[in-house]
This record gives sequence, structure tokens and C-alpha cells, in this order.
Amino acid sequence: MTRVMILATDGFEQAELMKPRENLEKAGIETTVVSLKSGEIKGWDQKDWGESVKVDMTLDDACADDFDALLLPGGQMNPDILRMDEGAIEMIKDFDSAGKPIAAICHAPWLLVEANIVDGKTVTGWPSVRTDLMNAGADVVDREVVTDGHIITSRKPEDIPAFSKALVNMLGRP
Repeated sequence: MTRVMILATDGFEQAELMKPRENLEKAGIETTVVSLKSGEIKGWDQKDWGESVKVDMTLDDACADDFDALLLPGGQMNPDILRMDEGAIEMIKDFDSAGKPIAAICHAPWLLVEANIVDGKTVTGWPSVRTDLMNAGADVVDREVVTDGHIITSRKPEDIPAFSKALVNMLGRP
């Protein structure tokens, strides 16, 4: 069974976790929500708090070796909190070192900057993170989905269908 870790915390952009997870599961891929704490994490739905999602596993109990890919939903708060957590950044580095797919959408490429894995890569992201991506050495473009090696990036919720498809394809699913 192909397994994807979804690393998120409170303030994740609701559509950017829910829709890709749904698309992955429709393709027969198992998803596991991993967070800094157990219980539930609360989504952000455009302009206000949204639905909560059950946390399947805490970051302390998770290991990149047990997963085939990493999905990083955006939202402003979620990646900003995660990029300050050493364990979250180490997890991203572990996926990168193993050459496993890492899919980051919207503000989530901030996490790729923090993990120091975008230098020389072509990526995209939400407009407000593009300067950070450039300063980290990335070639930034404005496209709905960009794949460079094992890194997939997208800009916004409207890009989710192409973003999901790119990850599903990279995992060898139809």
C-alpha cells in the first residue's frame, strides 16, 4: 500500500488538506495526518476557522521511512508554525534525503526554504512566499503546478486538481 504523510497543524488551509487527501484516497493511496500534537487540528477556511481533522499520529511517533511521500498543505499559520519546529523541518529533510516525493502548496513552500532544499530548484508558491523562495536560491515561476525532481509545488486552492494529479502520477498511480 502506498502511504502519504500529511504534515499539518492548526491553521492549515482547509481545502489544501481535504481535497488532496480525498484525491489521493480515490487513487487508492493511504493518507496519514501527522501533527505536533495528538487529538485534532483545526483548519482555516478562507476567512475563518473551518473544520477540525483527526490527527492519526504525532510527529514524535512518525518516521519518513514508513511513508512513500510527504504532502504539505498551506495556509498562512500552518507552515509558519511548522517551520519553527525543529522536528518538522528534520522530517522534511528526511523525505528529501531519501528522494521521496514532497508536495507543497500555497504557503507551504516556506517549509522547503526552512529545510534548505529549494536551492537550484524550479518551484512556485503563493505570491507572498516567492521572494523567500528566490532568496533561498530557487527559480520561481507562476504555474499551477511545478515538478522539479521529487519536489512538487503549487500556488493556491484552485491548483489542487493539477497538484493532486502530479503527486498521484509521481507515486505511479493512474
